Amino acid sequence: MTLRGIKTLKEAQVVACEDTRHTLNLLNHLGITGKRMIACHARNEAASAQGIVKLLEEGLDVAYCSDAGTPGVSDPGSRLVNVVREAGFPVVPIPGASASVTLISVSGLAGKTFTFEGFLSPKSGRRKKRLEELLSRDEAFIVYESPFRIRKTLEEIKNLAPQRRMVLGREMTKTFEEFVCGTAQEVLEKLKVDKGEFALCILPSANAQGEEEEEDNAD
Repeated sequence: MTLRGIKTLKEAQVVACEDTRHTLNLLNHLGITGKRMIACHARNEAASAQGIVKLLEEGLDVAYCSDAGTPGVSDPGSRLVNVVREAGFPVVPIPGASASVTLISVSGLAGKTFTFEGFLSPKSGRRKKRLEELLSRDEAFIVYESPFRIRKTLEEIKNLAPQRRMVLGREMTKTFEEFVCGTAQEVLEKLKVDKGEFALCILPSANAQGEEEEEDNAD
């Protein structure tokens, strides 16, 4: 949690959040009490956004928190941003934890390019087809996965590209943070706990700096 994020939560008159219980734990941990809280999650985001606009029209400052990661990045928030901006109010991002960038920073990716895919389809056929497309590019890409499908996804990658190396992050920036590296088969063998939030960075076949980057860095 950044100092700016803490300051924002302290100064906002209203805190909208994906889950009021989770955010209340955060506020209590930070010693922030007495805040008005409203729910804004995937199932009620459109309606809740209209209510937030009304609060803004009353002159109140509203902060929005998702449960984990960054709002609008594979989390609720994008509808809220659009509705608030269309109503003529500024939307100010407060940088914080983001699984994709956090994982890239420890992945050892030597190149400049990666694709952020977010959550794959829960349907096996669609998931496999999308994985085939992403793997065929031979570029780094990041996917998020639930604890219920992480092993299925790793099995599919093992079958499609058994030699591709990857870095799996589990519960990043949290108490039980874990990183597992290797091929899909090696990650499956090393992964002992299926619980938590998962992010997976699949690296290019040749994870090395190319001529273009060397030329960019030349004097």
